[in-house]
Amino acid sequence: MRDRQLFGTDGVRGVANQAPMTPELALRLGRAIGYRLRGHVHGRRPKVLIGKDTRLSCYMLETALSAGLTSAGADAHLVGPLPTPGVAFLTEGMRADAGVMISASHNPFEDNGIKLFARDGYKLPDADELAMEALLEDPALDAFRPTGTAIGRAFRIHDAAGRYAVFAKSAFPRELTLEGFRVVVDCGHGAGYKVAPEVLRELGAEVIPLGVSPDGTNINAGCGALHPEHMAAEVRARGAQVGVALDGDADRCILADEHGTVVDGDQVLALLGRHLQQAGKLAGNTVVATVMSNLGLDRALREVGGRVVRVGVGDRYVVERMRADGLNLGGEQSGHVILLEHGTTGDGLVTALAVLGIMARTGQPLSALAACMPRYPQVLENIEVRARTPLADLPTVQAAIERAEAVLAEDGRVLVRYSGTQLLARVMVEGPEQGLIAQLAADIGDALRSTVG
Repeated sequence: MRDRQLFGTDGVRGVANQAPMTPELALRLGRAIGYRLRGHVHGRRPKVLIGKDTRLSCYMLETALSAGLTSAGADAHLVGPLPTPGVAFLTEGMRADAGVMISASHNPFEDNGIKLFARDGYKLPDADELAMEALLEDPALDAFRPTGTAIGRAFRIHDAAGRYAVFAKSAFPRELTLEGFRVVVDCGHGAGYKVAPEVLRELGAEVIPLGVSPDGTNINAGCGALHPEHMAAEVRARGAQVGVALDGDADRCILADEHGTVVDGDQVLALLGRHLQQAGKLAGNTVVATVMSNLGLDRALREVGGRVVRVGVGDRYVVERMRADGLNLGGEQSGHVILLEHGTTGDGLVTALAVLGIMARTGQPLSALAACMPRYPQVLENIEVRARTPLADLPTVQAAIERAEAVLAEDGRVLVRYSGTQLLARVMVEGPEQGLIAQLAADIGDALRSTVG
């Protein structure tokens, strides 16, 4: 089986209107989706949901995808700007045959991407994405030309945000409210800009909204989950109990406690995992994390009889392991948290509501809840590269990695990998002392720059 060429760890992604993220590719991908579904659906036209974030280029790609789907005899249901988890939820809830989300998540507005969901609301597995790539090159796709009444239709779904809001609120205890809570929510001018503040208000919170004026070009720009310092500063200035920062497609969040201290995905996994474990509700006594997660997460779970298993970077791989092992909690340090009993993918709003529910039930501030996880010093470096040359073929880089591992021995970790969505090498070094790990990370970074930088 060949490697995927088009799909990365989270769909297709690139600079909008440049290869591969062109309207021509979107149109052909829409045709491929429709063609593939026609082979599985009989007696009716396939039904495909299309959602998007707030990027200027979403209009272009939405139109092209819709044209491709309808030209292949499928119906396109356009839900407009909506968080990625909302598209996943509605795909399953509306009995659609597939879902498409147009978003480049945390990337700058010039980029865009396309993520695909199966009819059950889960992201397509690698094998299905590989089959889709092969179909794009198949002459049979060009020959497939429905005519007359076999051509599909396009529809606008006007109540999608309301349906998702009802779903998201199910993550908060029905018998409780957020009355008395002051919450700062930074939506990053992204897909959650309307629904997130509305849900928090409906649950009784006093909401201080940030990043809720998208103009097509300001998504993620100095705001949201990529820049939680602004949300944290507003928490301190306004005396809020908690801050929530969402990324561009609102499938992840970073929190801040009442002191304006940032609380990342590992800490959220720790406090949610401990809460579920102590209530006897953590399936398999296990949390699924990635190789990037801090060693402090393992310690926090061990103290209450739980454990951590690690998978490769990417929330899709977290979900795959959770489903394979029958587990219900997993996520990433970056803020993707999957509560499988509430949804099929990471959901920043649902994650925030789950944490707020624990705060409301226990009466504890977020600072006290997050203190359950001791944090091991960790350094992360992103190195721009010309190409993703296999690390095993770079002896200078391998030597730097081996030196770092020998220095840390059992007291730390070294992880070097390429980004699945950008031409970057990511270096993570974790250990007992900040100065030491910073130097080790810098040495590895220098080796990468001298070879593939």
